[in-house]
Amino acid sequence: MGKVNNISPSNAYAMTKKGALLVDVREPREVGKKSFDIPDIMEVPLSRFEQLMHEIPVKRKVILACRRGNRSLLAARVLLNHGHSRVFNLEHGIIRWEKEGLPIKSAPKQNPLSRLLHLFRKQS
Repeated sequence: MGKVNNISPSNAYAMTKKGALLVDVREPREVGKKSFDIPDIMEVPLSRFEQLMHEIPVKRKVILACRRGNRSLLAARVLLNHGHSRVFNLEHGIIRWEKEGLPIKSAPKQNPLSRLLHLFRKQS
């Protein structure tokens, strides 16, 4: 088994521009609130990683990401154990990515009243 290399967000962003694939292992509810705003990204939640990891291309450089970098490190180790050789872990995850001013998509803020009205309409 190889070693997982940690990579800074700015270096990861540069790598994605040169063909590396960013794989976000956060759960859908987390991704819905805030996500990486880059064109070539895969969402493979850690809770389903073992079932879906075969979809991650073996021949590409892969950067795994989560909120802080812990779950993505676990996922990176799993990929290394299953034949991937060019695997990187995004240091401090989307938190540091955002702090470095890299592209983020956020869910639009909703005022509490409109949220209640939306819930009420669903029940009617």
